[in-house]
Amino acid sequence: MTRYSITELSREFDVTPRAIRFYEDEGLLAPAREGPKGRVRVYSQRDRTRLKLTLRGKRLGLSLSEIRELVDMYDSPKDTEAQLTRFLDVLRHHRATLEQQREDIAVALEEVAAHEAQCRKLLLETAPAKPARRQNATHRARRK
Repeated sequence: MTRYSITELSREFDVTPRAIRFYEDEGLLAPAREGPKGRVRVYSQRDRTRLKLTLRGKRLGLSLSEIRELVDMYDSPKDTEAQLTRFLDVLRHHRATLEQQREDIAVALEEVAAHEAQCRKLLLETAPAKPARRQNATHRARRK
């Protein structure tokens, strides 16, 4: 049976040991404990796979509860069709959320652009006229 230390997993997946411990606290990982007082975490192939799926879910922007539900489904390979159907539902919902956020961001960017344009216009209208450049300073620089 393949076993991994927290350091090995953190290096492999480029995450901190603290993040791995957090996922353990959230019930996504369940390493065995060894050593004095069970202080040494030993991760199985199952834990490695669950961490990989968790990180993939985070990259997709899924919540931890969505990730937990999906990862837990993969532990019981009884009904692959139900698992895939649920995963599609989660992805469909997540896509709708992201598309709504994209629309909201577009509206916000338009508002920001309008406010920026209005501020620039007001600055131009209220800015005092700039004094003409002094030619004496220019003449002195040229003579040298």
